[in-house]
Amino acid sequence: MVDVNAQIGAVDRTLRTTELDGEEARVQSLAQTYPSTIDDVWDAVTTGERIARWFAPVEGDLRLGGRYQVVGNAGGEVLACTPPHDGVASYRVTWEYGGGISWLEIGLTSLGDARTQLVLTHTAKTEGLPPGFWETYGPGATGVGWDMGLLGLSLHLTGGERIAPEEAEAWQVSDEGKRFSRAAADGWAQAHIADGGDADAAATAATNTYLFYTGQTADETPEA
Repeated sequence: MVDVNAQIGAVDRTLRTTELDGEEARVQSLAQTYPSTIDDVWDAVTTGERIARWFAPVEGDLRLGGRYQVVGNAGGEVLACTPPHDGVASYRVTWEYGGGISWLEIGLTSLGDARTQLVLTHTAKTEGLPPGFWETYGPGATGVGWDMGLLGLSLHLTGGERIAPEEAEAWQVSDEGKRFSRAAADGWAQAHIADGGDADAAATAATNTYLFYTGQTADETPEA
């Protein structure tokens, strides 16, 4: 059983609109602190066998300059990789899916006492999105998915009840999964507003995202 409120509250979500190569881009960041050493968290987010246990199976060459493929999801190239040293570590990859490309960075910072902060940053150019996509779903479209990834990592590192990758879709439409998607989508609406987004538009986009992740119709939407 997942403590939905605790997990949602453990993640800091931010959205920032910026420029990349002269084009508008949006930067989404999620930060969570885990009760594990930096070496253990690094191993969990860079080793294929462990990634498959909390996220999804990954194939390819998981090293600097290598190419990877998340089974049934995105693939890309490893652009940078800095293993733990002096309490920090990071890697950066391209995130290529559906003909589009964005960028993903994972940064780790040791906080001592066997605690490590992980910051996941996903950067995407606005021009690369399908027409109307942002207006319909906002940052929750990708943000809720990353929230689920951080949940999986949390359960993996703390010994919680595991949601196997092959069971994730069924969990998403369970009552517990619906509560999680609703709360995560609302969290991204708040990040959207903090970045200057219209409050009503952000709320509508959050509901659309929630419906998408849980496979519901508007008539089935519970009160937020």
